[in-house]
Amino acid sequence: MLRTLCQAGGAVFKNSQRTVPRLWLTPIQQRWASRLPMNTVVLFVPQQEAWVIQRMGRFHRILKPGLNFLIPILDQVRYVQSLKEIVIDIPEQSAVSQDNVTLQIDGVLFLRILDPFKASYGVEDPEYAVTQLAQTTMRSELGKLTLDKVFRERESLNSNMVHSINQASDDWGIRCLRYEIKDIQVPPRVKESMQMQVEAERKKRATVLESEGTREADINIAEGRKQAQILASEGQKAEQINKAAGEASAVLAKAEAKSKAIRLLSDALAEQNGNAAASLSVAEQYVSAFSNLAKECNTVLLPSNTGDVSGMVAQAMSIYSRLAKPSPKIESIKMETDEPNERPPVQPTSAQ
Repeated sequence: MLRTLCQAGGAVFKNSQRTVPRLWLTPIQQRWASRLPMNTVVLFVPQQEAWVIQRMGRFHRILKPGLNFLIPILDQVRYVQSLKEIVIDIPEQSAVSQDNVTLQIDGVLFLRILDPFKASYGVEDPEYAVTQLAQTTMRSELGKLTLDKVFRERESLNSNMVHSINQASDDWGIRCLRYEIKDIQVPPRVKESMQMQVEAERKKRATVLESEGTREADINIAEGRKQAQILASEGQKAEQINKAAGEASAVLAKAEAKSKAIRLLSDALAEQNGNAAASLSVAEQYVSAFSNLAKECNTVLLPSNTGDVSGMVAQAMSIYSRLAKPSPKIESIKMETDEPNERPPVQPTSAQ
């Protein structure tokens, strides 16, 4: 009996659809009617779909995914809404920026149906309505920005688009997830001016970087020269200190050596025949100095008897004999130093 009832209901439903002329339906209704399932009493709803059921022309319920039963003739599947994320291509449109530049812009809109009832009865064609809303919102948002900000603030522009679309589409049961700008085209003259501006900015940056590099190089060279002069002056100072210390040490060493030589010479002169040895040494030095006189200077003073070798020898011997004779002062000093040694020691007297 149930089979007979279903067959009869299906036949009546087919005949009722055949009697309705398609000329009475709008293009949107024809598009929806072309993909609506028939009422076969037993229906299987796919996952992520919502079927809106009307009973006798009024909204009845929304079928959930899985097995569902309908009454023939009375129930009708009026709308089928997809709950998946829908991608809508926004066609290219012209918009004017804040600085009066005409732009050609297109984008992609990602949305999802949250309420199948509002999406079915709140708007005639949700896809067309969202597309028109995105285009008008894009024009209004671009009118608030200049050309430079349009390229720099694309993320903020996309977020503003999503916020504006969601405010208007709440009554339609649609939620806009994101909006992305695909392409922005500017007029050729504006593009050329932008290219020239970019080249000028790059040249400016290159010039600034080159000048900063030159300045840093000059500063480094000046610092290097300063450090080199400081190190050179410190080196000269250390060298002069070391040289002065060396000269002082040499003077002290020479003085000590000279004092030791004088002390040894005085000791040698105090010995027996010391005067004779000193006289001989002085005579030898005299002869040696006279022989080297012509070698050290250009002006030479010679005695009248330079050819008389025997006279020169006799003169040297006379100098030697003069030096060999003891001086009366030296003898008196020597006698005074020797007298205390020859005096008898004084006997100590006892106290009375």
